[in-house]
Amino acid sequence: MRILNVTESYAPFYEFGGPPAKVEALSRGLADRGNEVTVLTVDWGVAKRIAGTAREKVFTQSAFGWEAEERGVRAIYLPTWLRYRATSWNPAIGRFLRRRLRDFDVVHVFGLYDLLGPAVAKACRRLNLPYVAEPIGMFLPIVRNVQLKRLYHFLYGRKMLAGAARVIATSEQEIAELASGGISSDKIVLRRNGVVRPEKLPERGKFRELTGIPREDVVVLFLGRLSEKKSPDLLLKAFSKTPSQVGGRAVYLVFAGPDEQGMETKLKETARALRVDERVRFSGAVFGEEKWAAYRDADVFVLPSQNENFGNTAAEAAAAGTPVIVTENCGVAALLAEAGRIVPHEEGALVKALDELLQNETLRERLGREAVKAAARISWEEPVSEAEGLYRKLAENV
Repeated sequence: MRILNVTESYAPFYEFGGPPAKVEALSRGLADRGNEVTVLTVDWGVAKRIAGTAREKVFTQSAFGWEAEERGVRAIYLPTWLRYRATSWNPAIGRFLRRRLRDFDVVHVFGLYDLLGPAVAKACRRLNLPYVAEPIGMFLPIVRNVQLKRLYHFLYGRKMLAGAARVIATSEQEIAELASGGISSDKIVLRRNGVVRPEKLPERGKFRELTGIPREDVVVLFLGRLSEKKSPDLLLKAFSKTPSQVGGRAVYLVFAGPDEQGMETKLKETARALRVDERVRFSGAVFGEEKWAAYRDADVFVLPSQNENFGNTAAEAAAAGTPVIVTENCGVAALLAEAGRIVPHEEGALVKALDELLQNETLRERLGREAVKAAARISWEEPVSEAEGLYRKLAENV
């Protein structure tokens, strides 16, 4: 099949969080199964990102912008003329749709609150080309610019979702959210995310060197965007109420991830006010081997989100053998029940779970072993197969 995946952010722009890695894994999995996969995305600075690297040989200029082919997947990066945070205006989209859209059997639109997806979806409806939409946890406008998001749904999102042949949810939680928002249950399809563990994990100690934390001390890790939705502030407050030492070893909290709307500054101010700033570290965004080094060096991983359609970082931490604490608002929670603790989105519940795991090294070791087993059951093989089956069914019914 000829498949077009449409996403506002794609590799190598991993700083946008989960979507780039997710679309990359799904696209490569589909290509490995013999499908012709193209990713239509946005140029967030390709020239600067590849300058002086081996990837300069992979990228070429085309009529639509930068293009690259890796692992059987062709990615097209449309030039960006205007940008507002993670939303862009890309005039070349019209030219691409006129010349290339008819070349595909099915289209998959990832995400909301951008202009790329609605433009492609509208063209698909005009050509009677089947497309699926995957909100990737963005359907409920619960934090940041709520009124603008509601306006987006009124102008674009409503039509895009209504015209989709199917709407993808990655957890039972997201199914409930979509259904409560008026999406027909007959249209919603459950297809979870997966996790890709590297063949070899980094040696312990590398990330601790980067953050200045002694090897013998204990590390609590938050990895992801420092955004209001992910509640790093809730974790910081809970951390301040747990012991500063366990068994004579200092306990540190590390925030690893890109800043969003000045959250890092707020967290630093809070840490000082709570008098834990000497035990709190900020590493900035980490990707690739550095990301896995962070998981490897953590004793406990925490994902305290208000709402998360899945929660890939928790699954990755589990794959590295790190016990996890996940709020029950995360779609991945049910899959990681044996890998740690699932708690309500409450400070007291986080304090209790943190205290239990920090005080008991034997428990952490046992949960770490269970975490690896749990993560092994969350590979991309099954989701890729399900996606391919859905695409084939839609293409055949046109």
